[in-house]
Amino acid sequence: MIKQNIYIARLLLLIPYFEGSTVATNNINNTGHKHLLIIEDDLDITDILTVLFTDEGYTVTSINQTDDIIRTVEEVKPDLIITDYILEGINGGEYCSQVKNNPETAHIPVVLLSGYAKVLESLGNYGADAVIYKPFDNNELIDTVGAMLS
Repeated sequence: MIKQNIYIARLLLLIPYFEGSTVATNNINNTGHKHLLIIEDDLDITDILTVLFTDEGYTVTSINQTDDIIRTVEEVKPDLIITDYILEGINGGEYCSQVKNNPETAHIPVVLLSGYAKVLESLGNYGADAVIYKPFDNNELIDTVGAMLS
């Protein structure tokens, strides 16, 4: 409970940083730490994920959409991608599929987040390395990401 309250307090400090932004990068841990690309259009969830993974020592870049996921991955150079399934325009599953079908990016682990388990299960996982259903357990998500990057 204390850790959760710390996250909430940190989120309140982050809100002005993310308002109106389509790309946000936390460069506090840019000294060789693993780099995560988060694609999420809900700013509250983006903030939670950013705080969660920054506190775990990761560098985080977050975006709410991209016109070209491969170009974005080439520019950001993430070690792992976390993407929401339901996004405006293209869905996160399509982003995942494009990353996994490109020989230059196929090695990058992709975690799909979804609040629509039955929909996603009926459509397949798009080649994702893991699927986590919302509401997600912070520790499960941290453990999943950590295992993929170890």
